[in-house]
Amino acid sequence: MRTFDPASVHRLLDYPSLVEALRVAHGNGAMPTTASLVMDEPAGSGDKFLSLVAWAAGDVIAAKLVGVFPGNLALPEPQPSVQGLVALFDAATGAPLAAGDGAALTFRKTAADSALGADCLARKDAATLLVVGAGGLAPHVAMAHTSVRPSIRRVLVWNRTAARAEALARDLRLPSASVEAITDLDAAVAQADIISCVTMSKAPLVRGALLRPGTHVDLIGAYLPDMRESDDDVIRRARLFVDTRKGCDGSGDLGQPIAVGLIGLDSVEADLFDLCSGRHPGRRSNDEITLFKNVGGAHLDLFTARHLMRKAEA
Repeated sequence: MRTFDPASVHRLLDYPSLVEALRVAHGNGAMPTTASLVMDEPAGSGDKFLSLVAWAAGDVIAAKLVGVFPGNLALPEPQPSVQGLVALFDAATGAPLAAGDGAALTFRKTAADSALGADCLARKDAATLLVVGAGGLAPHVAMAHTSVRPSIRRVLVWNRTAARAEALARDLRLPSASVEAITDLDAAVAQADIISCVTMSKAPLVRGALLRPGTHVDLIGAYLPDMRESDDDVIRRARLFVDTRKGCDGSGDLGQPIAVGLIGLDSVEADLFDLCSGRHPGRRSNDEITLFKNVGGAHLDLFTARHLMRKAEA
């Protein structure tokens, strides 16, 4: 059985090849069977532990065991808020094939998922990327999006704690784009061609009234019903897409507008299976606003772990 530490995961899962692997997996149209278990910390701290399993018949089984501990970043010796492992098994025999660092694989998988959505939906000439949030996923989002849109020349970073945005802008090096920390979120929203949100906000951050024609909005955080990264005007103005329809209404950005009747679940035009298979053409013009909700799921862990194994074997 192979094992992959964080450095190996990041080295093998380069964004160009991972985004392409996800495109092929979705284009083939085969959705693995999935199941999940989410446990809350017994004392009610808000920490969670998740077990996510995906089974591709006749191929592989992926199981992710991961903890989500938001308070880790505030420890005397900070740790990632998401930690765990992903294991891959032979679907024919059940034999273990590989185990990899769960945080590194989750960062790579999540960023590549949104980059694939942007490649299907964002304008080809997108030049300014706004990253809202400066946590562990933020640099990966910037790297993944610029890998599919080399036209990006400016990356703007906003965070509630300005020092964290400044640290990310100082440390992040991109081949063809400058990185700048900003403090005026509304002004940046009005300038951006792609807006990628990676927060746990419970109140909308992106105001739809400020979006200029042609903007692509990528929502990654706000995965619980009471979280929200975009306001109702974003939902009204944008064409809506998701990576997977399964559970997409569980996030506040779609679930709350659905609950009040602003949209219906059928307002979601397509998922990545539709987009990558050609069943839906995606963006139709340079003026329309598109929104991609990154829901995630165990199937993406399977696709990513399988690609990791293939890269290692190659």
